[in-house]
Amino acid sequence: MLGGIVFGLWAAAIGRDAGPITGWNVLLGVVAAVAFVAGYLGLRLLGTHLPRELRAAAWAGFAGVAVGFLHGLTGSSVLRSAAVAFAVAAGVFAVVFYRFYTTEN
Repeated sequence: MLGGIVFGLWAAAIGRDAGPITGWNVLLGVVAAVAFVAGYLGLRLLGTHLPRELRAAAWAGFAGVAVGFLHGLTGSSVLRSAAVAFAVAAGVFAVVFYRFYTTEN
């Protein structure tokens, strides 16, 4: 839940771009926070039924999409946002797969 609040505030701050706080910034932050929490809770509930490879890929995709979305709000190109998202997803996949592989029976 705290992660969703931080994500929403971060998205709203990036979307604000040092300007005044508007209703659209607040709406962006709330929608981003709700989407983040929904994705997180869905992955926590359904992820336990997946094999370790797919579960690691799901967490990597979640992290990549989240970071790519935040990076896309900065105004950078779609290709750069996709590259950053892919790099984050690859790193998260490696770490999470290692954790699942070493801690599961």
